Amino acid sequence: MSSSGQPQFRYTQTPSKVLHLRNLPWECTEEELIELGRPFGRIVNTKCNVGANRNQAFVEFAELNQAISMVSYFASSSEPAQVRGKSVYIQYSNRHEIVNNKSPGDVPGNVLLVTIEGVEAGDVSIDVIHLVFSAFGFVHKIATFEKAAGFQALIQFTDAETASNAKNALDGRSIPRYLLPEHLSSCLLRISYSAHTDLNIKFQSHRSRDYTNPYLPVNPTAIEGFVQVTSGPDVKTKEPESNVLLASIENMQYAVTVDVLHTVFASFGNVQKIAIFEKNGGTHALIQYSEI
Repeated sequence: MSSSGQPQFRYTQTPSKVLHLRNLPWECTEEELIELGRPFGRIVNTKCNVGANRNQAFVEFAELNQAISMVSYFASSSEPAQVRGKSVYIQYSNRHEIVNNKSPGDVPGNVLLVTIEGVEAGDVSIDVIHLVFSAFGFVHKIATFEKAAGFQALIQFTDAETASNAKNALDGRSIPRYLLPEHLSSCLLRISYSAHTDLNIKFQSHRSRDYTNPYLPVNPTAIEGFVQVTSGPDVKTKEPESNVLLASIENMQYAVTVDVLHTVFASFGNVQKIAIFEKNGGTHALIQYSEI
């Protein structure tokens, strides 16, 4: 029994690869469900935001023993499964696979689900994705992640019409060769619509970006290659050479966005990543170039 008195598991059901999760937070995402189940195995399918209160979901593991492992672990744990601080109640489903009768990918929306085939995480940066898709309109947010289908990205536009234009133009095509690493000659984009309408981006990083909020906190690991300032033997400040610049933005006369900074700094070389953050009452940015 959980501390609230509500049973977290039903033991009388026959084990299934599909688990039924209840008491989830509002608009729980597929990525959150995958993260919850990741320690126990590979989740191959999900069905989110079901039930009258849209606080239930189903997850399907690749193997039955993976689902059993998850149920057994939380059944014996003093700490319940949690998503965003809410206790999640888990039980076996009476279904043995998740069948999506109407795929969200068929319903036009303002968020696209993009699968980038033939690449691994890190081959295609979030800035390259932004550059490709912003040609069709203002990109609000991007979140990248890895799943069974491969390296994927959720890309949020202002409206469904803009997203549809991008999908129609890019689905089945490759990212331009000059934007890819040398070891890749092409990578196909497979694009469908996502059921999401507003992505929840918690911080700027190399995996997620919110272009509508330049003051969003930056993840300390957001910019790869960032080097802290050190002191030399003569006790004077010594800055090691790095391909990452730390810029302090003062006397702003207008909103400084990632796009504005990219325009300024790209004139000096290939800008790979930009992150804006607040520190000690000032606005700063990290700008990563492809080389020193």
